[in-house]
Order: sequence, then structure tokens, then C-alpha cells
Amino acid sequence: MARGGKAFKAVAKGMAVVASAAAVIERRRRAAMAADFHEPPHLSHPPHLSHLPHLPHPVDAEDPLAAAQATPLPGPRGAAAVAPVVPAPAPASAPEPAPAAPAPVSAPVSAPVSTHGHFGRPATPAEAVPWGLRVAAESTWRLLLLGGALYVVFYIVDMLRLVAFAVLASLLISALLEPTVSWLRRHGVPRSLAAGGVFMSGLAGIGLVGWFVVWQVTTNLETVTSKVKAGVDQLRDWLITGPLHLTEQQITDFANQITKAISTNSEQITSASITGAQIAVEVLTAVLLAFFTTFFLLYDGERIWNWALRGLPRHSRYAMAGAGPKAWATLTAYVRGTVCVAFIDAVCIGVGIQLLGVPMALPLAVIIFLGAFVPLVGALVTGTVAVLIALVTTTPWTALMVLVVLIAVQQIEGHVLQPLILGRAVRVHPLGVVLGVAAGSIIGGIGGAIVAVPLIAVTNTVVTHLRRRNEAGQAVFTALEAAREAATRPQAPAPPAG
Repeated sequence: MARGGKAFKAVAKGMAVVASAAAVIERRRRAAMAADFHEPPHLSHPPHLSHLPHLPHPVDAEDPLAAAQATPLPGPRGAAAVAPVVPAPAPASAPEPAPAAPAPVSAPVSAPVSTHGHFGRPATPAEAVPWGLRVAAESTWRLLLLGGALYVVFYIVDMLRLVAFAVLASLLISALLEPTVSWLRRHGVPRSLAAGGVFMSGLAGIGLVGWFVVWQVTTNLETVTSKVKAGVDQLRDWLITGPLHLTEQQITDFANQITKAISTNSEQITSASITGAQIAVEVLTAVLLAFFTTFFLLYDGERIWNWALRGLPRHSRYAMAGAGPKAWATLTAYVRGTVCVAFIDAVCIGVGIQLLGVPMALPLAVIIFLGAFVPLVGALVTGTVAVLIALVTTTPWTALMVLVVLIAVQQIEGHVLQPLILGRAVRVHPLGVVLGVAAGSIIGGIGGAIVAVPLIAVTNTVVTHLRRRNEAGQAVFTALEAAREAATRPQAPAPPAG
């Protein structure tokens, strides 16, 4: 999302004005078409009969069949439709009728006449537009209006991204912890005690994981630092003695340029550090808000959902009341399945890098566990940290083997774990998952990548439920109409007995 507030507001207002103008023009066009459709056709200057081609020959009045065929019948668009009429045979005893006077003959009009007096031309310019072009135009301005509305929604979410990410994170955490709260309540534990105990247990688990990562990093920091220095020295020797054949002076000049660039851009680095401090404060605020929201979702989630339903229109409450529990079940299954898949990925990759002799295998496994919450690509991206550490602390061959382990685990996740564990909960194609993760990362960074797939899964569940509900309602309506028609249809008399 871009940050130019004024530019985005101007673009949004412009799109809204264009959509409103298109809607007004479309309404006026439809009103004109309706007026032309209901207005009876008339001719301001009717053409003379001598100008009409192919006039029929005079009809013999003594021939009743020919006279009946020449009689004009009212047809569509003011033209005369000719219908043959066969006279009924007269009784044998009836007297011979007297000859009648010749009736005036009315010639049928051979071509439709427009309201402007031009043959074959549409009554209005709108009727001359091809049907496909009309559909494309109406679909385009509706899509523009929908795109403008989505843009405004994303702009508001971007302005309130702190609150949005906190609420989304609390929903994911609540979906993970809520089944435990429901189980405790079914076994007689009070609601406040169950919600508070599960919340504190989850908070303690997150704190223990963070403490473990920090402890492992600080414990192995000196070893990793020394190995990094040795790796840098090996890289320097390889640059001098390897195929590049660099000199000591070239390497020294390159290092001096890096040092000069750092000293020259000290102001930018200082501002970046200040921005980093602001981001840290925002993250801390979001974490506290997420914890606060999570507790109330666990404690009073049902009442919060009922309160949200009361804010919807009356005709939409019943539909969303049925879609809400299904969406929550999908989100719960997704979060629990993702935790299971992430744990398997972390264990497999951690064991692999531990057997290869890479230092800090346990902290790296925890980082991979957290990154695996982004489906299909999260474990692979966070696993590159293990590849880099293996490259600077061991040998390139070891780093290559770590990369092979990462790719193998990622393939197992995509082809075995995801279909078996998340196949029923997330009915989304892998291409949709990848595109959703990419779009979420562009819009909201790491947080957007994490919440993109559950948002797609929940939206898919809600749309499927509403579509099936509409189909079921249409089927019931059709059955009721058929029963009503059958009830009003006259019954055939029963055959006499015997």
C-alpha cells in the first residue's frame, strides 16, 4: 500500500465521480428505452403507397379466400401481419348469397418504420449498440465501482493497520485456544476460570518459546561469531587464490568503500534506527492489544458475535448466523492444522541441520516453526537463515546439504502434509495459496502473508454456504410454486364405477 494520502483520496474521489456519472447516464438511457418501448409507434409523415415496393395485385372481391388473405391483421411494431383464413363450408340447404360490393383493399407494409421516418433504423441510438458491447460497458463501470470501494476499504485498513493486525492475530490465537476453553466449560469449569486459565497458559507458552530462543542465541553467540570470522577469512583467501585472482589492495579498497559509505550515510542510518524504535513501539502496542482482544474473545466470544449480527440488516442476519459458525470452524481447523504442519517442518529441519553439524540447531528450528505459519513458502524462506549460518560456519558442501533438506521438507509439506491435514479445512488450490501469500505480503508485509490464506479460506467457506443456501431456497420456492399450480389445476372427473 502506498502512503500518499492526498493522491489516494483524489483518485478515490475521481473514481467515485466517474462511477456516479456512469450510473446516472445508465438510468437515463434505460428510462428512455422504456418510454420508447411503451409509446405506440406513429409516423409524422407516412409514405405514399406509390413509394412502397411490391404492392399486391387487386383482389377479386368475389373470391372470399383471397379477400380474407388480403385483410391486414395487427402485428408487432405497427406492421400488418397477413393470416390466411379458410371459410367454413355452408350448409347444403342454405340459399345462394347475393353478390356483395367490392371491399376496399389494404396493402400490408413490407418493412418496419422507425419513429424518425427511416426504414430499418433503430428507434434510439442505444438500440444500435451491439449487445455484447452493452454487457461489457455495464460490467466495466460496475467493476470500477467495486474496485473503488475495495480501494477505500484497503486504504482505511492501511491507516488502521495496527488495530487490524492486532484483531486478526487475536482471532488466530483465539481459534487455537477456543476448543480447550469449550472443553473445560463442558466439564463444569466456570467460563471466567476456563478463559483465564487457557489465556495465561498460552501466554506462558509464548514467553517460554521466546526465552528459549534468546537463551540459545546468547549461549552460542561467541561460537558463531568466531566461526563467522573464520569463514570471512576463508572467503578472503578464496578471493585471492581462487579463480577471481583479486589482490590484497583490491579487497582493502572494497572494505574502505564500505566503511566510507557507512560513515557518509550515518544520518540515514540514525533515522533508520529511530524508525526502528518507532516500529518497536508499534509492535509492542499491537501485541498488548492482541492479548487484550484474545482474552475477551475467549471469555465472551458468543456475545460479541451476537452483537455483531445485530449490526447487520434484518434480511442478512439469518444467512450470516449460519455462515458464522462454519467460518469459525474453518478458521479453527486451519490454525490447528497449520500448527501441526509447522511443528513437523521444524522437527524435520532441526534434526537435519543438527546431524549436519550446523550450530544453533534448536533456535533455528524455532524460527522455522514460526515461519511455517505462512503455508508452502514460510519454512523455505526462514530456512535460508540456516543455509547462511552453515555457509559461514562450516563448508559450502554442508550449506548445500542444508538447502537440499529444506527443499525436501517443503516438497513433503506441499504434497503430503497440506492435503492430509489441511485438505478438508482449506479447500483452496495451491496456486491460490501462493498468489494469496504474495498479495498479502505486498499489501501488509509479513502480517499480510500470515493472514492471507486463512482469510481466503474463511471467505471461500462463507461464499459456499451462502450459495448453497440460495440454491436450497430457490428449490423450495420452485417446489411450492409447483404444488400451488397442481392445487389450482382442475381435476379430471373420476370414471364411473362399474
